[in-house]
Formats: sequence, structure tokens, C-alpha cells
Amino acid sequence: MTPFVGEMIGTMILIVFGAGIGAGSSLKKSYSNNAGWIVITIAWGLAVTMGVFAVGAVSGAHLNPAVTIALALNGDFPWSNVPSYILAQMIGAILGSVLIFLHYLPHWKVTDDPATKLGVFATSPAIKHTFSNLLSEIFGTFILVLGLLFIGANKFTQGLNPLAVGLLIVVIGMSLGGTTGYAINPARDLGPRIAHFLLPIPGKGGSDWGYSWIPVVGPLLGGALGAVFYKSVFLGKVSGSLWGVLGFNIIALLLAFAFGKKQAADLDRSKIAA
Repeated sequence: MTPFVGEMIGTMILIVFGAGIGAGSSLKKSYSNNAGWIVITIAWGLAVTMGVFAVGAVSGAHLNPAVTIALALNGDFPWSNVPSYILAQMIGAILGSVLIFLHYLPHWKVTDDPATKLGVFATSPAIKHTFSNLLSEIFGTFILVLGLLFIGANKFTQGLNPLAVGLLIVVIGMSLGGTTGYAINPARDLGPRIAHFLLPIPGKGGSDWGYSWIPVVGPLLGGALGAVFYKSVFLGKVSGSLWGVLGFNIIALLLAFAFGKKQAADLDRSKIAA
């Protein structure tokens, strides 16, 4: 198996289990309907664990463009391999989404709410607030990459690393995921969102492309920041990349704040006009 195929299959496994718990807990007439947030976060953690167990020895099991770019920034992964890894992750995420669509085929028709159907595939904010939503995704992925690097810096009994990574995903979901659904992975959100757009899901509604940039940009910025922060603070190898990445994060958050204020003002004007 090549690293490309490994990343594709590993990400597909991640989405099969992750989107699978989303479908099972939210679609009508599923035995696991209303399973709850604790079950969802544990399932996502186990989804990552199984993806890492499956292909860790083949590709390193990044399963996440934010992780791939973070490792490249740290010099632990060649930049020349970044495009192929991201492509494989996106393909795997779409394939995993298609499998879940087929697995729950009769349940889409009996579920009325379009937002519930989209929620199986993609994340959405509990409260729409552009600045805070972006900050949540940045911070969640910052913690993710830091945690992965912490785990990598320690010696584990062979085979336990994937379990530690899975527990990291669980605790991020339980503690930080309640704001945006913790995408913390551009492929995990964008791939299934594309699948939602393309698949013939009955009564599915829109794919919320207006929000879709946040679970892509936020994780990329947060993951990069986590990597350079770890290298500078924990390893003492301060470089210009720290200030560059920090600058990009600040600029993105300022733009999100300004954009959010404009959206709120436009909404107020439309309400007054109505």
C-alpha cells in the first residue's frame, strides 16, 4: 500500500465511524437516535484511533490537512508530499460520506429537518458568530496539534499511541467541541460537505457554503500555530515562522470580527426594513 492509498483509506475509516455516529444519533428511526454528546465524542475518538491503527505504519496516519501542514512547517514532513496527502484525505472523506449515505439509506426520507441531515456530514456553530466560530476552530486545532506533538515526545508501549490520540480527540470534543462541533480538520468537514452537496439526499436543503470556510481556514491556522509554538516554546527553536503564523492568525481573526459586525449590521437593517 502506498502512503496516498493509506491516507485515503485511513480518512475514509475516520468518516465512516464519525459520520456514522452522527447519522445514528440524529436520523429518525435509528436505534441510536438521541445518543447524546458523550457518545458522539467517544465515537469520534475511537474513529481516529481506528484510522491510525489501520494506516499509521503506511502513511503516518495524518488523516487531516491541518496536521500534514503543521508537520511540514516543523520540518518533520516533506512539503513535496503535502498536496498528495491532502488530496488523499479529501477523497477518503468523500468516500466515507458516501458509504454512510448508503448505510442509512431509508432513514434520510423519514427525517424531516434539513439541518439534521447536513449535521451528519458537516459541522455548524451552536451560535453563529463569525469571530468566535473561527477562534473556536483555531484554538481547538492548536490544542490538537500540541497534543499530538506531546504524545509523540513520549515513549509508549507499542500500539498504545493510537489510543492516546483517540483520547485526545475525545477530550477536545467534550471540552471545546460544543461551540462549533469541533471540525479541527478541513477534510473532515469539507469532504463530507461536498458529498452532501452531490448526493441525492431527500429533502436535504443547502450545504451552508457561507459557513464552510471557517472549518477549513480555522484548523489550518490553528494547526500551523500549534506546530510553530511547540517548536519555539518546548524545543527552544524560535524562528521567523512563529511570528509569521501568529500574524496570519491575528489578521484572520480581525477580518472575521469585521465581517461578523458587518453581517450583524446588515441583518439589523433588514429587520428594520421589514
